[in-house]
Amino acid sequence: MTHNRKIASKLTFGSICFISLLFFGGNLYAQNATNGEALFKANCTSCHSMETQLTGPALKGAYDRWKKDNKMLHSWIKNNQKVLASGNVYAVSLQHQFSSAGGMTVFDGILSEAQIDDIIAYLAIYKGPPPAVPGLTPNGEPEGDNTLLYGILTLVLAVVAFVLLQVNANLKKLADDKDGMHTEEPVSFWRNKAYIAFILVVVFLVGGYMTVEGAIGLGREEKFQPKQPIFYSHKVHAGVNQINCMYCHVGTYQGKQATIPSVNICMNCHMAIKEYKGTAKLYTAEGEEINGTAEIQKLYKYANYTPGQPWDAKTAQPIEWTRIHNLPDHVYFNHSQHVVAGKVQCQTCHGEITKMDEVYQFAPLSMGWCINCHRTTKVNFKDNGFYSIYERYQKDMDNHKMDSVTVENIGGTDCQKCHY
Repeated sequence: MTHNRKIASKLTFGSICFISLLFFGGNLYAQNATNGEALFKANCTSCHSMETQLTGPALKGAYDRWKKDNKMLHSWIKNNQKVLASGNVYAVSLQHQFSSAGGMTVFDGILSEAQIDDIIAYLAIYKGPPPAVPGLTPNGEPEGDNTLLYGILTLVLAVVAFVLLQVNANLKKLADDKDGMHTEEPVSFWRNKAYIAFILVVVFLVGGYMTVEGAIGLGREEKFQPKQPIFYSHKVHAGVNQINCMYCHVGTYQGKQATIPSVNICMNCHMAIKEYKGTAKLYTAEGEEINGTAEIQKLYKYANYTPGQPWDAKTAQPIEWTRIHNLPDHVYFNHSQHVVAGKVQCQTCHGEITKMDEVYQFAPLSMGWCINCHRTTKVNFKDNGFYSIYERYQKDMDNHKMDSVTVENIGGTDCQKCHY
């Protein structure tokens, strides 16, 4: 009996210790991450962002990319040169990818061991802001367009006002007749020139407003999602298989247009990949299931290719893709300027492209949308030769007269920047 009591007491004590470790350890880890966030903002944000690539890579998911190796990540933050000298494959690939940045800062002697641990804890738990849900406000409440409701209420109030005016005219005539004053019969509503003129003015204003709004929106319809000749899933290619956007859209870094990939680029992979063997089923926006292998066969028809036979690329026919993102002819937009000099990520304008089976126009692409982006987007001056001509801003930032420079500061809202 005494032996059983000893075992029970040990189990109880052990359970209490375990629960305490989970509770206090979890809170301590969260506290470390809170401290790490502050340290990250103070020491890392000049070169890194959690969501977007700046001088260095975006650090969201960095903990997983380092295979949750706290020791190696700790060494990298403390002295990245030693890690590179050791020949770590991932470290060397980072160095090659961001060679133009001039190397990462060595934090040995700047950050303590505990502070580096806190930063790693922050990287480990960071999940990013919750994704925006179409039709919901940031607070999770449904959003709606009340324009139609306001229009109906305005029409009802206008009718009531006209009826009251007519009633007032009739009552005035009755009062005048009672006092022995002869007055003319009230003019009927549909014959009253003042009423007719007022209605015509309202119709002209409303019709003009709707015409202008419709004309402004021509060619840039938000949520535009046309049917394509081949069902091409960006989710499968860029998301699941992680094919770099620049592999297909080769002009993004080089010129104005991102370019649509030719059949040759598609066939580079699909000479070998003849069937869709993905675990996830493919569906259209309407919920219709897609046979991925059948879509590959459509590609073969355009390529004039028979599996197992030699392929002559000269016999291929271009795929007639329907353009989704389009700007008016008088608007100038250069992909390379935004991607190379501005470090703008594809998702900024095109949305979560890696999660789209069928691509749609994510952003309104209106002038106001572009201007607002230019007013808020900060320019990365460090190690960016494109902006070396703005010496005044460089000096002001060095002297702490300004903490950042936006695209607007360097002429991003000037008319001639975007219009011929």
